[in-house]
Amino acid sequence: MIQRLLSAALAAALVALPVQAQTVVIVRHAEKVAPTGDVDLSPAGKARALALAKALSGARVRMVLATPLRRTGQTAAPTADAAGWTVAAIGFEGGDAAHAQRLADEARTAGPGDTVLIVGHSNTVAEIARALGDPAPVAPTDCEYDKMTVLELGGPATRAIHTRYGAPTEAC
Repeated sequence: MIQRLLSAALAAALVALPVQAQTVVIVRHAEKVAPTGDVDLSPAGKARALALAKALSGARVRMVLATPLRRTGQTAAPTADAAGWTVAAIGFEGGDAAHAQRLADEARTAGPGDTVLIVGHSNTVAEIARALGDPAPVAPTDCEYDKMTVLELGGPATRAIHTRYGAPTEAC
């Protein structure tokens, strides 16, 4: 029930955005099978990736960006598949700030009215949101996987909506 309400709230937020605005959705990768290494998603993470695709099903996703690590690509894949796109991997060269800026620059190449999904990490999502103009980015803790930032670009200022999706996770 809660998941349906969260999906409905996200859908309403996305519909409320002006048609000509570009929307960027930023999430952390879903739950993983082990705490370190380039590991796969856990069963809970796979369910969260599907919940993300469902939450974005009506959002005109035209670009899906992630890091080269498996867990971000696996989180993004159901959304990319549903939208008919592939996941583009953006590397970490130059450190987190340079990575965030490259993601922001790539996201800004999407067209008006398009939605871009970016899947990052707990230590990069706030930096990515900041690079896209979020005045108060929210970073997830190491235990949070359900935070989502929705940014509307193209107006006089970036508009940010901080919400959650999928099954709730507890903060550390």
